[in-house]
Amino acid sequence: MTTFSAKATEAQRKWWVIDAHDQVLGRVAVKAANLLRGKGKTIFTPHVDTGDFVIVINAEKVRLTGKKEEQKNYMSFSGYVGGHKSESVRARRARHPELLIERAVRGMIPHNRLGRHAYRKLKVYRGDSHPHTAQQPEAVKL
Repeated sequence: MTTFSAKATEAQRKWWVIDAHDQVLGRVAVKAANLLRGKGKTIFTPHVDTGDFVIVINAEKVRLTGKKEEQKNYMSFSGYVGGHKSESVRARRARHPELLIERAVRGMIPHNRLGRHAYRKLKVYRGDSHPHTAQQPEAVKL
């Protein structure tokens, strides 16, 4: 008996839609990350990208538990003197709400070439419409 190893060209790619309206950020991100990796498929192979495309809509209406809305901060550092920037969840939601979900999902997939390739299949939109209706995405139940 030999071990099955999937090939990236043989993987059937599906499109999924996740509605983040009034859903907890972490639960949306876990579901999206698992679909991007293809972990629910029978042909899942850890070193091959067998995942699907994921569309997340209503990113501005995602919910955070506890006091994270005021207390959680996103920080970045450019590498230059004085290049430290800090932003609260409330400020980021007002400026660019898609980044909330994108950053949460990015932390849940591998930090290598495989993860970068899977991350490109994530599409996040602010409102409840998206330009991928031709791909006939299926809704995901959370």
